[in-house]
Amino acid sequence: MEPELSHPDTTADSAEDSARERELVDRAIAGDGAAISNVVRQLQDPLYRLALRMVWRPAEAEDATQEILLRVVGNLATWRGEAKLLTWAYRIGVNYLLNLKRQTPQEAAQLSLDAYRDGLADGLVADDYRGPEAELLTHEVRLNCSQAMLQCLARDERVAFVLGDVFELGSADAAWILGITASAFRKRLERAKKRIGTFLNSTCGVADPEAFCRCSRRVDKALALGRVDPKRPIFARHAVSAGGRSVSEAEQQMIRLHDAAAVIRVHPDYAAPQAKMDAIAGLLNSGRFPLLD
Repeated sequence: MEPELSHPDTTADSAEDSARERELVDRAIAGDGAAISNVVRQLQDPLYRLALRMVWRPAEAEDATQEILLRVVGNLATWRGEAKLLTWAYRIGVNYLLNLKRQTPQEAAQLSLDAYRDGLADGLVADDYRGPEAELLTHEVRLNCSQAMLQCLARDERVAFVLGDVFELGSADAAWILGITASAFRKRLERAKKRIGTFLNSTCGVADPEAFCRCSRRVDKALALGRVDPKRPIFARHAVSAGGRSVSEAEQQMIRLHDAAAVIRVHPDYAAPQAKMDAIAGLLNSGRFPLLD
């Protein structure tokens, strides 16, 4: 007999919050433009952060977020309140991202964490970067590096790590999102954590002071390879959600925690690009999108 899949734990949800979500979704299903826009606003940033961790680059994450949001809103009538609205939206997003045909460069090259480690050792200089915008560029190298190392995991392990260790979802919620048992999720997460932890502890000076790599000593190489654009750092100056953690705040949290998982969670609370999200809301409200019954 197949083991029963876990269900999200909604016991801690207040009845008021659940009723509020139900009322909002009902209004959106009825075609209320303000409710549709509200659903998009509530979900856009978390879904964008999910997409960004899976596809690496903001431009690709923007495209993925748009597609996910269209699927979410187009399927709102199927939401039965079996999970929080965001948890349900994550399930749609994960399914989309796991099945993307487009590959990241690391996926296309089948780059392993060992090979990535060797690449970091090549070009590491003896001294910290002291050029213009040294602090900003060191942040950019660190953020870019943690994104790149995630791409060295297989997609199923990557998404398990993101849900469990980056977003810190419980195993019941994460397993429901993935459509697997809680036990299977925990095993998958443990494999991913072991691989990432071994890599970071042997490589990253932030995770282990005895390790060889230092972000500030990789700046010159990253600039030479074009992996970091000093005029347009894509992560260190990325917009963050209202009230979300900034780059500096995320880094201070990492320093306090000082463990392998914290290095991956160092990214700030990125906000989805508002212009594209406004365009999505406009499309959904235009009457041209076959929305909901």
